[in-house]
Amino acid sequence: MELVAGVDAGGTSSRAVVATVHGEIVGRGRAGPGNPLAHGPERAAAEVAAAVRQALGGHSPALVRAATLGIAGPAGTRAFGAALGVGGPVTVVGDAVTAFASGTPVPSGAVLIAGTGAIAAAIKDDQVVRTSDGLGWLLGDEGSGRWLGLRAVRVAVRNWKTPFAALIAARAGVDSADDLVYWAQALPFPAIDGLAPVVCAAARDADPHATAIVTEAAACLVRTLDDLAEPGPVVLAGGLLAAGTPVRDGVLKVLAERGREPRTSLDPAAGAAWLAARPISPLNPADLHRAMLGGVA
Repeated sequence: MELVAGVDAGGTSSRAVVATVHGEIVGRGRAGPGNPLAHGPERAAAEVAAAVRQALGGHSPALVRAATLGIAGPAGTRAFGAALGVGGPVTVVGDAVTAFASGTPVPSGAVLIAGTGAIAAAIKDDQVVRTSDGLGWLLGDEGSGRWLGLRAVRVAVRNWKTPFAALIAARAGVDSADDLVYWAQALPFPAIDGLAPVVCAAARDADPHATAIVTEAAACLVRTLDDLAEPGPVVLAGGLLAAGTPVRDGVLKVLAERGREPRTSLDPAAGAAWLAARPISPLNPADLHRAMLGGVA
């Protein structure tokens, strides 16, 4: 049996897919964070290897003819190749590349990612050739989950005697606007990030403040995508755009008005496995993509 492996290595967890060269997924695995910039190359490589071992099940790593790893930020292959111990080459690409690949077999286009952060990337032949935003919470990431949380705190402080402020205060565990200010100044990022679902839920319930924040987030993300001016397909990725959130709804509405029908990236690890399998599979790229990702792309 000839196998390939694909990994989506993030700052929170690493997800792996092992598949045959014909596109049949034979196993999935999950382990800890695989971002070498945040956690160091040795730990990241160990977590990625653990996810792949879980996905392999009882199969030998020697059966893996190729592996592709999608990782945020620059990363070398040496540590990952040594940790994986597979029978073929290990390729590291940007996570934007694997997110795009999981949405479409077309070689060029754009991917718009909104999770904790936000970035748009132009993809050409499996490489990121241009980006917009992705500047971090202080300078950008407009429309991201952290941006939603920070915006929610700002709106709550300025509109204290509102139901929306009461929602945010309850999640922060504070009783006054001053306490919310002090809470936010400590930069409790996990808690701030956790306000994004609160904002989305409140927008679903037609809260005017939450609706305004979500509308602004969608506009920011569309503007980030527009900065690329990239023709071809658009793939939406990340927690805010791959799931059924009001932010996604807002982005879809604008794109539909322009006659664009974006794809959705739901399984970047499988997209990575498709990239690994594509050069050695007997199937053409479109059929291989349909076999491996047809149910989610």
